[in-house]
Amino acid sequence: MSDHLEDVKKYAKAPVNEKAVAGLTKTYRLVLSKPDTRYVACSDKAERETVRKNFLEKKLGLSGDDLDASIEATCQRMKADRTKSRLTFYYLLAEHYGKLDTFA
Repeated sequence: MSDHLEDVKKYAKAPVNEKAVAGLTKTYRLVLSKPDTRYVACSDKAERETVRKNFLEKKLGLSGDDLDASIEATCQRMKADRTKSRLTFYYLLAEHYGKLDTFA
């Protein structure tokens, strides 16, 4: 978990919710263990759609027109990183919507 925590600290607002990072790690351990699903490919429209449907809508229970904009904003926030950690990406989205307690 320490690698995930350090990556989240690079992008998240301080202080980082370590319980949420641990909860995300536990929830997505299978996804994070596979090389082809460990990262978010912002340049792939289908990938962004998956994030919106599976994470924002299903997991966080969100809806609305701003979901795609929040994904794009997160892509921009992490643009310096070629390998955008899915866990960090999800943390930032949950933080944006005030939903970190879902995983804590």
